[in-house]
Amino acid sequence: MTLSTFSLVAYDSANGDLGIAVASKFLAVGSVVPWAQAGVGAMATQSWANTSYGPRGLEMLNQGMSPDQVGSALTATDAQAAQRQFGIVDAQGRAYTFTGSECSDWAGGRTGKNFAVQGNILVGAAVVDALAETFERTSGSLAERMLRALAAGQAAGGDARGQESAALLVVRANGGYGGFNDRYLDLRVDDHAMPIEELKRLLDLHFLYLDKSRPEDLLAIDETVARELQSIMAKRGYDVQVNGVWDDASQKAFRKFGGVENLEERLQEGPFIDTVVLKFLRERFGKG
Repeated sequence: MTLSTFSLVAYDSANGDLGIAVASKFLAVGSVVPWAQAGVGAMATQSWANTSYGPRGLEMLNQGMSPDQVGSALTATDAQAAQRQFGIVDAQGRAYTFTGSECSDWAGGRTGKNFAVQGNILVGAAVVDALAETFERTSGSLAERMLRALAAGQAAGGDARGQESAALLVVRANGGYGGFNDRYLDLRVDDHAMPIEELKRLLDLHFLYLDKSRPEDLLAIDETVARELQSIMAKRGYDVQVNGVWDDASQKAFRKFGGVENLEERLQEGPFIDTVVLKFLRERFGKG
């Protein structure tokens, strides 16, 4: 089964993050296309994908080869190279994209500063152009920029066969859970009518659950907020007084409640709450 796909590989020169965003009319595209290693590079392998390109390409980058050199080396030893498509970006922002002559129309790619975009079985070149131009002109984290670019590619027509799956991978040195690996962000939508929109929802949850609180997001818990939080907890069976006093019992109950909702990374000691958490609780449970 050919892997009809559009993808973006990119490097963030501000913090060294590397990532891949991809969408396709193909089941679980995130299990095939994205490959990345912090401090080394990122690759997208697609169109009758040769998945050995990912680990082999990253190893070549790690040895000091440029993306152009890696691309040439991979295709030189592949008898089916004319059917392949892939993109590479390294930890210096150098980029390379390859589209074999036998990839199904429309197929092609572009490179720019810190990124490469590519796609096959697309409605036309406008998809790749939208990916590139949106990534170049947007700001924010690498994940946010890549996702906006992916959405722009879909808005321009995307995969000519329709939608099914999407994925977003960002690597960062010691950026994984607990600092034990480099998978800062690894989100996949394997089968969905609107996979890019679903990926956006998952990205929002990733930031909520796993990002740290910023000082400017901290709010002092006054009587009104305390009463609101107590009311939310009381309706869910927690043993708290709804009196507007943020006492030890309320704080203890809130730590337990926050743990149930996977909010540990953003919970605060004392009479403070992260406004991101407060917004989430109001949206999920309503004001007390």
